[in-house]
This record gives sequence, C-alpha cells and structure tokens, in this order.
Amino acid sequence: MKVIINSYNNWFGPYQLAELLCWWVKKVPDSDGILDKPQWVHNFGEWLAERKDGSNTVLHKFLLWIDSKKTRRTYVRIDRWDTWSMDHTLATIIVPMLKQLKATKHGAPQVNDSDVPEHLQSTSAPAKENDWDVDDNHFKRWDWVLDEMIWAFEQKIDDNSDDQFYTHPTEDEKRGKSFQEQIELIKIDREGLDLWQERKSNGFRLFGKYYEALWD
Repeated sequence: MKVIINSYNNWFGPYQLAELLCWWVKKVPDSDGILDKPQWVHNFGEWLAERKDGSNTVLHKFLLWIDSKKTRRTYVRIDRWDTWSMDHTLATIIVPMLKQLKATKHGAPQVNDSDVPEHLQSTSAPAKENDWDVDDNHFKRWDWVLDEMIWAFEQKIDDNSDDQFYTHPTEDEKRGKSFQEQIELIKIDREGLDLWQERKSNGFRLFGKYYEALWD
C-alpha cells in the first residue's frame, strides 16, 4: 500500500495579499479582544478586490483563476496483500487518525444518550440555562465514543489481545497427553471473552454510526 494525500488547498485572495504586503504592520486587539490587522489593512484588501461598482478587479479575477488550477494531490495504490486482512490493515491507519482527531478536535457532534453510559447522558447533566445551550456532558459523550472506537481498533491490531481469556496447561499437565487432549485442557473465560467481543463490536458500530462526524 502507498498513500499520498496532500493538505487541503488554502485560498489566497486580495485580502491575504494585502496582509502579506503589509507584513510589517502588527496585529492589534479588535472590539472582541481578538488580535487582527488594523482596519486600514482590510480596506486595502477591499480596494484590491473590488471596483467601485462592486465587480471583481483584474487582480481578484487572476487570483481566482490561480485557485481554480489548484488540485489536492491524492494517490492511493493498493497491493494484493493489503486485502488479505483488510480489517487489520485499515485498523493500523484508523487508530493514529482517531488519536490525532481527539487531540486536535474543536467541537463535538450530537451523540445519542443510548450510545453512552448513564452518567454521561444528557439526563444526568445539570439543567441547561438556555434551550440552545449544550449540556455539561455534551463534549464528554464524544470523548467517550472516540475512546471506545480507539480501544476497539487497538484490539484489532493486537494479535494477542484475546490471550487474557485463555489459560493454557502447564508442561506437567500436558505430559503424556495427546494433542487433542492438550487442546481440551485449555480453559476459556467465556464470560470475559463475550464481554470483550461485545465491547469491541460496539466500538466498530460507533465508528460506523458517527463516521460522518469524524472531522476537525
């Protein structure tokens, strides 16, 4: 497998050009306390962008033309062995991406109460001050869902993740026994194994359900 995906194209227009040309001008706090270039720099950008009749300047049209020629390079080559255990192959990519998403995310989608433990449900949060506010557990629910996804895919790429549920016979116990008899001596924690599989399957279910929410 070989994958090359470049970053998204950044728009560079008249306003960005104005800031570049006025590189020496320091940013100052605006009315909301956010650092920004002085208003005259934005006015300069507007002058570069529009004529008096509101139409685009030649410069603006030229920058639009340049932007239309930009393409995000995407190259994917799949080798035959990549699909021998496709679930494992994809998991090795998904885990680091989910971890980075959790570390850099700027928001959270609506997560159904039925998908999280009771203590994280909206009904367990203090009453909201306004109807349009999110409850105190809103972001906690998404963190929990991401953690469950990460855990599930980590189990998938760990070839020994289910070893904890099997107790193998000692060498003394195996002595004199046939191979089949040795197999029958293996003890399996069926309850633990079933719960482990149930949690893993739920992590994969959450991944599918909230797939379109996996953005920063």
